[in-house]
Amino acid sequence: MAVPAGRAAVRERGSAPDVVGAVVLGACAVWALISAAAGGGRPEGILLAVLALAAGYACGRISGGTVPVAAASVVAVAALAAAVVSGRDTPAASVAVATPQGDSGAVAALLALAAGAACCAATSARRHRSRVLLRLLAVAIGVAALLLGSVAGLVAVLGVLLCSLAAARMRRRSAALAGLALVAALVVGGSWAVAEDALPEGLSVSLEGQLTTNRVQLWHEAVDLAKEHPLLGVGPDRFGDLSPTALQSLDSDGKPHSAALQEVSEQGVVGLLLLATVFGWLLHGLVRSPCSTPVVLTAGATLTALATLASVGNALSFAPVTAGAGLLAGLATARPAGRLVPHALPALNRAPG
Repeated sequence: MAVPAGRAAVRERGSAPDVVGAVVLGACAVWALISAAAGGGRPEGILLAVLALAAGYACGRISGGTVPVAAASVVAVAALAAAVVSGRDTPAASVAVATPQGDSGAVAALLALAAGAACCAATSARRHRSRVLLRLLAVAIGVAALLLGSVAGLVAVLGVLLCSLAAARMRRRSAALAGLALVAALVVGGSWAVAEDALPEGLSVSLEGQLTTNRVQLWHEAVDLAKEHPLLGVGPDRFGDLSPTALQSLDSDGKPHSAALQEVSEQGVVGLLLLATVFGWLLHGLVRSPCSTPVVLTAGATLTALATLASVGNALSFAPVTAGAGLLAGLATARPAGRLVPHALPALNRAPG
């Protein structure tokens, strides 16, 4: 009788992040509808992103519990293929900047996802030959980023690859994931500081040269809209209708090219907090994941790379990116079918005969 009780305790503990995720994603969808009703916005993009993330997460949990290495390998190849297809339509000149316009933001994010999935598969593989081949796939993804001219993608791929190699020597996942969360927070804070002109003049000029004047002006306008409508925002997908810079740009996609600034301008402070909560939920799930620490930290590094790209670009405006992020998170939190997670063993050992 003791063993079933132990199994039940493990299932209950492991299901907590799933319950939190359902509540958080549901709140994101509901708040998008509320904000749209108040400001006359268009919530379809937010609802699609929430659906893509939830669907990807569910698929990752299912496939990760049965064929984790194969599933992660397929995700890596699919993300790489999607990046190559998208990159062919993006002029090299626009991809070569640190925070590119248009589809190049998605290219960098997809390359980071591909590298993260390949590294997760390599870490999970049992055969040495498979691990070597999957590591080579991650290196090939970096070469693809170079050939596509995506500097942001190349930096993200190298960062994920280095973090994956370092993760093999780390044991305290909580501290490492907290550090990754801090990195994401610093990038978001930096983008906000640029938008508020709160940085020293020399640093501000340098960053503006990397980000482009057009992008910085979009950030200024996003902050102004957020100050005018702090609670509900102006409504989902309405930034492009109210931004003078976006209206005057011939190639504008109507986005401020910063997920945090877009949320706070279009859905107010509540929308920004919900976006941060989604990222926190994903990291919380990784902390409690039954997967090995190297897999967890590799996935965490990849999600942090995506958060960084989204903070200074429009990566989250593309459904394949949000779906891929959900897939990777699901793979890294999946429990192998028919196996107990490590933290269940002490409970079973203490159970009376």
